[in-house]
Amino acid sequence: MLKIGIFGVGHLGKFHIKNWKQIDNVEVIGFLDPDDKAAVEVSTQFGLKRYTDMNELIQDADAVDVVTPTQFHFQVCEAALRKSKHVFVEKPLANNMQEAAALLKLTKEAKVKFQVGHVERFNPAYTALNKSTINPMFIEVHRLAQFNPRGTEVSVILDLMIHDIDVILSLVKSDIKQIAASGVAVMTDTPDIANVRIEFHNGCVANLTSSRISMKKMRKMRVFQKDAYIGIDFLEKKSEIIRLKQDSDRAELFSFEIDTPKGSRTIVVENPSSESENALHAELTSFRDAIQQDQHPVVSELDGYHALEVAHLILEKMGSQKLN
Repeated sequence: MLKIGIFGVGHLGKFHIKNWKQIDNVEVIGFLDPDDKAAVEVSTQFGLKRYTDMNELIQDADAVDVVTPTQFHFQVCEAALRKSKHVFVEKPLANNMQEAAALLKLTKEAKVKFQVGHVERFNPAYTALNKSTINPMFIEVHRLAQFNPRGTEVSVILDLMIHDIDVILSLVKSDIKQIAASGVAVMTDTPDIANVRIEFHNGCVANLTSSRISMKKMRKMRVFQKDAYIGIDFLEKKSEIIRLKQDSDRAELFSFEIDTPKGSRTIVVENPSSESENALHAELTSFRDAIQQDQHPVVSELDGYHALEVAHLILEKMGSQKLN
């Protein structure tokens, strides 16, 4: 039985607890949160012990789940790693690159599993594409959200866009050549809306737009490659692939004909599905499996580091030195 200690039981922390309780071979032993109101609510609702000493909770647990505000990630993760405990931490990995680098070093020394909560990697719209060959040459992303004071202690880059940065880095197998970025602070002291262009050495270009002051929600990624268009709707949890028909394609796939300079071509439309519908449940389960089956985490500390590094490069391009 894997003993989990939760740090932070705010809005997202409660979702973590609910999902952990649905996962086999896991026991949530307790939580730590300085907010008395939230603590009483969680203790009553879930029957969990409230810890007031960070080191005591770490000592009693096999692994910690860090769902605190970003500025406290390093403090908790460092303490857990020094006691050789497994760590799951919500994105972004840390408050700055110095902290992130220190966590990479500590994880290597502790020889434990460390996973970063980039939950879109477990979104059914994304996992449905696991069996597809993806070789992007152009990516367009729109992640728009209505304003919510929660999470505004960081810029929209670290709050929203970092999800898409992580996904793009997992799709594009090339180093970054150049970044151009612009952003505007409207409701807070940090950028609330931003547009970014990332050019990779292999020729791929990614355009990303993120806003937390939109009138409507949108989380869409469009991937264009030589032989296909791939649409990923993270909000609706659906994806579609539009491509040239192949001899091996199933007969029941929807198809239509188009005229080209080289003659008539058959286009097929595919809507792949995923077994998982709950991305957070799948994410936490994968962390359990990484520990119990000695597997490499799906989103490792190094993945979290690279996503954070690109996010900070974007902030630098914006001329923003205030990173949180």
